[in-house]
Amino acid sequence: MSNEDMEKENATLLTEFIFMGLIYQRQWPILLFLVFLVIYLTTMVGNLGLIALIWNDPQFHIPMYLFLGSLAFVDAWISSTVTPKMLVNFLSKSKMISVSECMIQLFSFSFSATTECFLLAIMAYDRYVAICKPLLYPVIVTNELCTRLLVSSFVAGALHAFIHIAALFRLTFCNSNIIYHFYCDIMPLFKISCIDPSINVLMVFIFSGSIQVFTILTVLFSYTLVLFTIFKKKSVQDLRKAFSTCGAHLLSVSLYFGSLLFMYVRPASAQADDQDMMDSLFYTVIIPLLNPIIYTLRNKKVLDSLAKIFKRNVSSC
Repeated sequence: MSNEDMEKENATLLTEFIFMGLIYQRQWPILLFLVFLVIYLTTMVGNLGLIALIWNDPQFHIPMYLFLGSLAFVDAWISSTVTPKMLVNFLSKSKMISVSECMIQLFSFSFSATTECFLLAIMAYDRYVAICKPLLYPVIVTNELCTRLLVSSFVAGALHAFIHIAALFRLTFCNSNIIYHFYCDIMPLFKISCIDPSINVLMVFIFSGSIQVFTILTVLFSYTLVLFTIFKKKSVQDLRKAFSTCGAHLLSVSLYFGSLLFMYVRPASAQADDQDMMDSLFYTVIIPLLNPIIYTLRNKKVLDSLAKIFKRNVSSC
């Protein structure tokens, strides 16, 4: 039997992967479980609460808040893709995941991460039109355009995920079934492939890199024009309002794209596995937690609506 035949035979026996998990996971499993459980619950309450607020209040039924609600949905999705399995593994001895479950998790993560990139770019374009062309805003950013942009973002996210999942079927995993990560990400899978993954790595660099470059350039171009418009304003109140609206989005964009670029658009050997996990932890767990806080605290309409709901609940008690 040739070596290639042996590799294929071994690969067919592989039905599950084992996660190595986070640093210090074995020393402090209970503490890490409690910390990430609180983070996950807070993330879900924040994002789903924001969606409910936008859904129930007619004043938020405009493109800006529909985009924000979609971002909250994607943040809740990406957090739910990664965190529940990680919580189970904190308390489990096996830390295993089947190959099919791994592919589903990878697809779900790739779909939500890609969709978020496009949503952040769309939100930047929305702010550009609102601030630079306020009189034309209702004509340009219509509900029809809003729907098309949102549908396109989700379809693009699904297609991007399908491409990488389909490309994975050319690989076999017979060198090892140990994934040095806390969820099924594509780069750690390449490291345990017994077939050269160079083509797959190139595809990740081309497709993921192109998406990130396109969306980042859209954000930079939009906000460059926004800043020029802001500095032309003579009213201090207008300046504060514009900076308040754009500041939250710029912070969110910087955190998200910065961590993604650091993780994927770089040489594969530039960082250790532990550092890769810390980068991944940031944009799969921390950013979905921060986004609803960032957008809520910097948005007077949202705060006023929350205050009204709180007062109404208190008075009804």
